[in-house]
Amino acid sequence: MLKFSEDHEWARLDAEICSVGISPHAVEQLGDIVFVELPEIGTIVDKGDEVAVIESVKAASDIYSPAAGQITEVNNALLDDLSSITPESAMENWLFKLKISDISDLDQLMDEDAYKASVG
Repeated sequence: MLKFSEDHEWARLDAEICSVGISPHAVEQLGDIVFVELPEIGTIVDKGDEVAVIESVKAASDIYSPAAGQITEVNNALLDDLSSITPESAMENWLFKLKISDISDLDQLMDEDAYKASVG
């Protein structure tokens, strides 16, 4: 299941693990990424908590958790090559993975068609 937030994060659920990244639209709006701060593995978060930060030459953006749960993994490979974060690769470049406590937290997010219409 793939869902999108109004804040331009995407969430891909696989069993109880949710991969979270930012949408191609968000990457396009940010421009060149110059800094990424990822959460600590093991951190317990609530839905809507600020868990990561992405800074570009234009702005800094907080990344919010789409659901309550525990951070299980972070994508440290992104930190080695920030230029790999492009609109074309945005859907593969997850930032963190989260073991979610309640799958219904994702119910309020948009499906891909609704998200595309909202940024269209």
